[in-house]
Amino acid sequence: MSETQAPEPAPLPFVAPCRRLPPLAALGWLRRAWLDLRAAPGLGLAYGLVVALLSLTMSWVAWRFGSYWLLLAALSGFVFIGPVLCLGLYAISAQLEREQRPRLTVSLREAAVRRIGTEMVFSLMLLVVFLVWARAASMVHVFFPVEAEPDLAALASYLGVGTAVGAIFAAITFAASAFSLPMLMHRDVDAVTAVVTSINAVLRNKPAMAVWAALIVLSVLLGFATLCAGFVITIPLIGYASWHGYQATIDAGDFPRHAEGVTAKPRADKLEI
Repeated sequence: MSETQAPEPAPLPFVAPCRRLPPLAALGWLRRAWLDLRAAPGLGLAYGLVVALLSLTMSWVAWRFGSYWLLLAALSGFVFIGPVLCLGLYAISAQLEREQRPRLTVSLREAAVRRIGTEMVFSLMLLVVFLVWARAASMVHVFFPVEAEPDLAALASYLGVGTAVGAIFAAITFAASAFSLPMLMHRDVDAVTAVVTSINAVLRNKPAMAVWAALIVLSVLLGFATLCAGFVITIPLIGYASWHGYQATIDAGDFPRHAEGVTAKPRADKLEI
């Protein structure tokens, strides 16, 4: 008798497809983020407070023991650590979508225990980009004027080149992290698939993602302009909005769910992709 063999599972796609977004889609994400913040104000504000204290400490150390350039480098590093700090906020939004009472222990377990492997791979990718960015920033000093007291015209080329180089690396980081970390939280995928999916979605929705990037930059500037106090509000809003933006943009239905954790089961409204 010949044994029947079970059909092999279909191979997973290399990248998850994305939806087309209207230019002002990010405003809807922020609206839903505000509802999440109102539903669990204690947890969201606690995350924001931790980020505010870390940012204030980082800025003070750079100012006290370093220089203006060290402070600018520290602020640039916020572009890299910001997405990782929002992982716990994604878990809070996921709990609310499933009509569960959000708990800090569940949020921390989702962010720091269950997804730690893929998160470390993603963080390593960001570290490589940051090191290349730091190296490029040091090379920009060749454009610094040789005069002892250069005027604004003499500084124009230096500032222009430095801004252009920083914008390129910031754009790369934004495209790689816009939807990748929410996808790692949501589905059982590897870091490379999540990053490629994020970059693909950003490139296919340039106007909408430009608006979203501008809102993120505005929130960061607002946070530092208020001596980091503004981060108490802006960080949870950006974190929650990132999660809702991922849900509205990425169609990850072809990828398996996690075996355990908040996202192991569908949302309560049964509309999850």
